[in-house]
Amino acid sequence: MSNNNHNQRMRGVNFGGWLSQIDAIEEKDPEKFPGADVHMETFIGNGDFANVKSWGFDHVRLPIDSYLFFTDDEKPLADRIANLDRAVELSKQNNLKLIIDLHECPGHDFADSTKSPVQKLFADEHYISKAKKIWAFIAERYSMESHVLFESLNEPVAPSAEIWNDVAKKLCAEIRRFASRSTIITGSNMWNWPSAFGELSPIDDDNVIYSVHFYEPLLFTHQNAPWLSEPETKIVRDYPSDYGSGFTRKYGLVMSKGVWNKERFVQELEPVNVFRKKYNVAVICNEFGVYTPVALDAQLRWYNDLLSVLEQMNIGFSYWNYKNLDFGIISTGEKLHEKLPQYDNPERINRSLLEVLRKY
Repeated sequence: MSNNNHNQRMRGVNFGGWLSQIDAIEEKDPEKFPGADVHMETFIGNGDFANVKSWGFDHVRLPIDSYLFFTDDEKPLADRIANLDRAVELSKQNNLKLIIDLHECPGHDFADSTKSPVQKLFADEHYISKAKKIWAFIAERYSMESHVLFESLNEPVAPSAEIWNDVAKKLCAEIRRFASRSTIITGSNMWNWPSAFGELSPIDDDNVIYSVHFYEPLLFTHQNAPWLSEPETKIVRDYPSDYGSGFTRKYGLVMSKGVWNKERFVQELEPVNVFRKKYNVAVICNEFGVYTPVALDAQLRWYNDLLSVLEQMNIGFSYWNYKNLDFGIISTGEKLHEKLPQYDNPERINRSLLEVLRKY
């Protein structure tokens, strides 16, 4: 199971909202939204890849929503795939690795997982074969690009670890079938939560990196985020702090309970660290962040604590998010955030956040 090619901690950012979650970008500023195709052609360009490189990072994680690139019967849409080709090319030109992350696929949408009883991907073999077709196309197309990594599925929310372990194995096997030398990334169940690492089965393949996401305490990082409906999320909170009894989400998962500080981060990430050492594998925390209107000084305390723990455990990272989507290092055309002091400069770059990320 050893994974010696990846002892170098990966450090990068997500390009979310470019080839994924385009509806969320449109929602923020419907009058100025140019339509999906123009958006894909203009939202991110060579200058953005060059930024990431000049900031000292080594990769971009690129979320893609399959329905933007494939028909209902998994036929690729050539005009749209051209955008993916461009991302592969621009990352190569800027000497960056590129993680192609299947953010949403037929029968699985991490954002809807709280609303629908069980995602179809985990209940119907037909959807597994649809997802496999998508991976067959992508993996084969970019299999010769040594800088491209393939991430099997973003934030799975399966009814049990056993079900997810089985689906993960199938998706990874399909990627491997078409890309014999590429690195595969796969994560834990329940939105890639760290606690789910205790029940994660490693893939029988020595070129796999494992991913974890970290947004805890959610009651701090997502306070007043409009897409969460639980009343507990509508309270202004500080960090570090005691978040009481937390709140309960899908399949009885309790989040944010109790005192959260740096020691708590160590405790929460311990199952991930145990997994990493036990199987001698590389791990990356490829999503984490705080909703941008939260008090900046509290955010910076949270970032420093989390990033120092990740560094201590030799866990890499991809920050969520490079631009917009309520977490951007850069924010442009987001009406909701245009008055935030951290963006009050010509480039609209949150420099204090960038500084913390670069430090680790």
